Amino acid sequence: MENVWIPLADGTRLAAKIWLPEDAASNPIPAIIDYIPYRKRDGTVLGNERMFPYFATHGYASIRIDIRGTGDSDGLFEDEYVKQEQDDAVEAIQWITRQPWCSGSVGMIGISWGGFSALQVAARRPKGLKAIITHCSTDDRYADDVHYMGGCLLNDTLVWGTDCFLRMARAPDPEIVGEDRWRTMWMERLENVRPTLIDWLSHQRRDEFWKHGSVCEDYGAIDCAVFAVGGWADGYSNAVFRLLSNLQAPRRGLIGPWGHTYPHSGAPGPAIGFLQECLRWWDQWLKGKDTGIMQEPMLRSWMLDWVEPAAQYDERPGHWVADPSWPSPHVTSRIFHMGTGRLSEQALPEATLEICSPETVGIAGGEWCPYALGGTGPRAPEMPLDQRWDDGGSLVFDSQPLTEATPILGAPVLELEISCNKPTAILAARLSDVGPSGEVTRVTYGLLNLSHRDSHEVPQPMKAGRFYRIRLAMNEIGYIFSPGHRIRLSVSTAYWPIAFPTPERATLTIQAGASGLHLPIRVPQSSDDELPAFDAPEGSPPMATTVLKPGSVERFVRIDPVLKQVTVTVKRDNGATLLDPIGTVVGLKKSMIYSVAEDDPTTARTEVYYRYELGRGAWQTAVEGRTVMTATKSSFHLQIDFDAFESGERIFCKSWSQEIPRNLV
Repeated sequence: MENVWIPLADGTRLAAKIWLPEDAASNPIPAIIDYIPYRKRDGTVLGNERMFPYFATHGYASIRIDIRGTGDSDGLFEDEYVKQEQDDAVEAIQWITRQPWCSGSVGMIGISWGGFSALQVAARRPKGLKAIITHCSTDDRYADDVHYMGGCLLNDTLVWGTDCFLRMARAPDPEIVGEDRWRTMWMERLENVRPTLIDWLSHQRRDEFWKHGSVCEDYGAIDCAVFAVGGWADGYSNAVFRLLSNLQAPRRGLIGPWGHTYPHSGAPGPAIGFLQECLRWWDQWLKGKDTGIMQEPMLRSWMLDWVEPAAQYDERPGHWVADPSWPSPHVTSRIFHMGTGRLSEQALPEATLEICSPETVGIAGGEWCPYALGGTGPRAPEMPLDQRWDDGGSLVFDSQPLTEATPILGAPVLELEISCNKPTAILAARLSDVGPSGEVTRVTYGLLNLSHRDSHEVPQPMKAGRFYRIRLAMNEIGYIFSPGHRIRLSVSTAYWPIAFPTPERATLTIQAGASGLHLPIRVPQSSDDELPAFDAPEGSPPMATTVLKPGSVERFVRIDPVLKQVTVTVKRDNGATLLDPIGTVVGLKKSMIYSVAEDDPTTARTEVYYRYELGRGAWQTAVEGRTVMTATKSSFHLQIDFDAFESGERIFCKSWSQEIPRNLV
């Protein structure tokens, strides 16, 4: 059913597309919901057509819903994950369970926003919701999302913030909402447009703004079964481990080598038969069949092998392991002591070390979250490069060549005895693998705003001359260091352009003898070799499309030796693609330009541009926006411009100029 209106109590209608088995009217079946704002008809349609008809052919109603104020749904969009969004989802589930084709059992599935939605709605405990699959999501909107990392401001706040309000401002489809209604709806959306990134930047601490929608505030609120899925190359892998550790409901975890994409698309590979695993989950919890999935280990992880550093990979070599619980009884901590340039399992001579990195350290870090490794459009060079680029501006500690394989699974933890000559600073830590020929592949990393060392809610400035005990947990990872390789720890005070600089350059002093690196060593198990292989990927036939204009992507670094300035530029053009069954042409262009001088954090400048194009015949629409952020020691300065076009003519424009005080960020 191309479009079905789901009525809400306040008169708003949510637009849904529904796939049903042919005999659903006489044989009611469970329903699976994906609830997101990314336009069911022309936004996520290619992925939807691979997944949801597949579920329907296996006895499920598959329902893709546009949230209020987006796609073809009525109403106006407010912001990410607001209470109204959750209220609407609860109502929609109630409506679905009353339909004659529904058995009364409901599941939710989603990646990114959809994964967030599944967790947040599960915490509301709507009647009928029995299981969810949450992929590339988070349980903590402040500490582990696109906005802040360890209390450091992520540049992705500006990238996603620009993308977000433009996506929601696009026109509804006249074929769905009506030729006489679409333009009125669109103008209401345009008048309502507001870049909510202003709010995200204004809330620099973990306050009530961020606690809303963070299910970590009360894990016990979730009582349905949870299948948590992630990928090592994604920005959201940590949540899988926290959910397994803290939920009391039935739960399972899966984490592979992938980026921000479903495992049956699998980039980097190997892809797996993820939809078959989903069916096992749904059959277990929505149909009451014993599929054996709950007798299997709680967590299944892909252990990465070494590869030379590269901007993108088709596949990451490695193998699957399984752990009965998390934390795992197979994982123990091993400490590496720190000395001048060295890591060792034996104590090293005392050393006092200082670091004040160039603000340009981080240019080899790739993207905070590699969104474009899979899916539609050209593949993007988003992975970290050879870390020698950044190690020149860092304190570096190397182990001796390893005499045996050293597998780790979990979060490496850095403990430092440290002082800082400024009220705050970025502490960036990278764990890398030094190959026999000297190339350095980043394994994982972590960031900490030192004023957030004890709390994201109540930051405290560092006092010059005083030493503090600092603990920095890096991103969770599964990795095997090979014999003959070296383990490298790199510490810096900058990580540009992933993190926006702090107000002043800071010098850190580290007492190496009182510091250490704790690695989560996973002891190999004989049962790992006996794990059944995943099936090959399956799915419904893809939607027919025609590429009218091929896409392109580029990423380059420009160094100005006179100004001592580095500029990282990313440009992406998805070209133009015709969705053959509906005759709609979609297009996307975006660019990000990040520049900073190596000796002055107040020169940092981020510029983001997006343009979405959407049309069919005489109906031609576009929205575009540009965000520029600069900063002084005391404030952030935002300039945001927005335009909407119909048939090539600008019909709406709006601009925002905002100064936001900095609060130890």
